[in-house]
Amino acid sequence: MDILLQQILNGLVLGSIYALIALGYTMVYGILGIINFAHGEVLMIGAMVSL
Repeated sequence: MDILLQQILNGLVLGSIYALIALGYTMVYGILGIINFAHGEVLMIGAMVSL
C-alpha cells in the first residue's frame, strides 16, 4: 500500500512539473508570438543545480 501511495504522489509531482513547463511555454508564446527554445535549457540548468 505504501508503494501505491508513493507512486501516486510521484505521478502528481511529475505531472505538476510538466504542467509548469507547459504553462511557461504557453505564456512565452502568447506574449512574444514565437517559441523560446532556450526555455528547456533553463529548466535543465535548474534541475542540475538542484541536484
